[in-house]
Amino acid sequence: MKNFALIGAGGYIAPRHLRAIKDTGNTLVAAYDKFDSVGIMDSFFPECSFFTENEQFDRYCSKIRNSKKHIDWVSICTPNYTHDAFIRYGLRIGANVICEKPVVLNPYNIDALMEIEKETGGKAFNILQLRLHDSIVALKKKIEEGPKDKMYDIDLTYITSRGNWYYTSWKGDVHKSGGVATNIGVHFYDMLTWIFGDVKENIVHVMSHDRVAGYLELEKARVRYFLSINADHLPANAIQGEKRTYRTITINGEEFEFSEGFTELHTKSYQHILNGDGFRISEAKRCIQIVSDIRNSTPIGLKGDYHPLAKLSLTKHPFGW
Repeated sequence: MKNFALIGAGGYIAPRHLRAIKDTGNTLVAAYDKFDSVGIMDSFFPECSFFTENEQFDRYCSKIRNSKKHIDWVSICTPNYTHDAFIRYGLRIGANVICEKPVVLNPYNIDALMEIEKETGGKAFNILQLRLHDSIVALKKKIEEGPKDKMYDIDLTYITSRGNWYYTSWKGDVHKSGGVATNIGVHFYDMLTWIFGDVKENIVHVMSHDRVAGYLELEKARVRYFLSINADHLPANAIQGEKRTYRTITINGEEFEFSEGFTELHTKSYQHILNGDGFRISEAKRCIQIVSDIRNSTPIGLKGDYHPLAKLSLTKHPFGW
């Protein structure tokens, strides 16, 4: 059994990490969040020491360093722009680190963190859970066993609506979140490059506070994508339970189905990491490079091979949605 500390216990994604720590037979000894709405911890680790002050959390972690409660792993579920600092912290207190996506906002941050891994002897891992999805693993195998010189035409559409709170929060600040492509798209870019190879061309057609559309040419695929957090872009059949979400990928005109099988992927990620098979932060550099390039691009408009929904930037409901 390993001892964990959790940074960002009050966040949206934290319950998945709490469950993963528990389901893998480990224990949470310390948690930190500047917000105290963390009653969810009672369902997993009611005995965990919780702090709302970073200094107190740091003091406690130092205090237990040579005890039976010494921290083996630090899990990070904080806002995107803080990941770099907290990964450094975890490594420097002698722990290994598991960090939510995106691991950092810029590729050069990964280079610096890899140097700290060398200095401390610790290891930092990124949650890249789509690589563990059964359907995606099967797709990768199919592509690898297919014709070596075949190019695939892919359309990626992901619309996950967010309310007005989004723009007031850190997620609405591109300097803190990285923008829409980073916030909701980074794991899709990782999945696509994991299967179809390195980026040869990266073009942005449309980019605003609530959507991004562009084109990626990979070694074995031409990808048109449209990502949005605007509910007005949802098709009528997109309601899934109480969440207004629409996610689809078509490959050579055929829909690739992977809508199920997401609930246990964090636990599976933890199992892989603890078994020595996790994805190191170096493996995330390719997708971080993609979102960094998108964020720093100048959109070219509706030119060339663009996703059909890119036209939504011109009219609110062009297809009657």
